[in-house]
Amino acid sequence: MSVDRCRRTSCTSRRARLSGAWLAALVSAGYSPPVGAYESVAVPDGGSIRGKVTFAGSAPTRKIIPDKDPTVCGGPRDDPEVVLGPEQGVQDAVVYLKGVEKGKALPKPSKPAEITNHECRFVPHVQATPVGSIVIVNTDPIMHNTHGYMDRATVFNQALPLKGMRIPKPLNKPGMVQVKCDVHGWMLGWVYVADNPYYAVTGKDGSFTIPDVPPGSYTLVAWQEYTGPKEVPVTVAAKQPVQVSIELKK
Repeated sequence: MSVDRCRRTSCTSRRARLSGAWLAALVSAGYSPPVGAYESVAVPDGGSIRGKVTFAGSAPTRKIIPDKDPTVCGGPRDDPEVVLGPEQGVQDAVVYLKGVEKGKALPKPSKPAEITNHECRFVPHVQATPVGSIVIVNTDPIMHNTHGYMDRATVFNQALPLKGMRIPKPLNKPGMVQVKCDVHGWMLGWVYVADNPYYAVTGKDGSFTIPDVPPGSYTLVAWQEYTGPKEVPVTVAAKQPVQVSIELKK
């Protein structure tokens, strides 16, 4: 076989086999091809989703025993796993529509979201922000190391040895980010990174509103750190509110 024929036949086949094997390896490792990006369109006939997230039962607690920096971090305490308001309303649950392909424009915050290391706690404990960036802040006179994870992969990992430090970090991938401190292991926070504008964080009474939703059928997700997510179907009619009640339990 001539070199030219090899280039036209067997060599081409060999490259195809290698390419196929490489793609198979990527798929087995969890790779999936990218999906289309969220599309911003006018929503003149949008409806709204209003509701309340509640919890079944008494609020559980988590024992916190700080083992260092007691003058800043304080002593042992019991932190609620679920913060309850009136009529079992769940505060700081994240509610969002899953897999929305198009709708109103994703909001552009006047300034990036912030997560602050304050008295060895993350403030706010739970927040939601569009894809973009976040500023990591240290207001304590001790060192913190703020470490964000998404599905066990590191999103950011930032040491803050000095009080007053403010370090911006990108948030390029949508999803739930768990935030820990590598110095103070009991510290825990959460940041929901949204790729569409249809999300909310519940208030003190567990209520939420998601406006300007294009008419259609959706999956509404309510997430809370202790219970995990709960999905419910919801149908939105043009220019109409729909009321949704979601009860969470472990």
